[in-house]
Amino acid sequence: MTKIDIINLVSDDTGLSKVKAEEAVETIIQTIKESLQNGESVILRRFGSFQVREKNARVGRNPKTGQEAPISARRVVRFKAGKHFKDAVNGADVKFH
Repeated sequence: MTKIDIINLVSDDTGLSKVKAEEAVETIIQTIKESLQNGESVILRRFGSFQVREKNARVGRNPKTGQEAPISARRVVRFKAGKHFKDAVNGADVKFH
């Protein structure tokens, strides 16, 4: 599924025009990005949560040559699925409302 598929579903389910549905989806994605950039967690009940984790600098190894290479410190996004989301993925009849 792509972002355009989600936009089409939002448009069909809500009766919004495709342009308005795209604006809504883009606003949600942008809000999540900005929150994570500011170091805030994003919690979507019955779906899951997004958190920013700090990774320390370290020395890694090139698997092909075995040569050591520095890996710089960075921030990574972690998604933790909520119980309802996990149940839905595993085939349980769960409603997200």
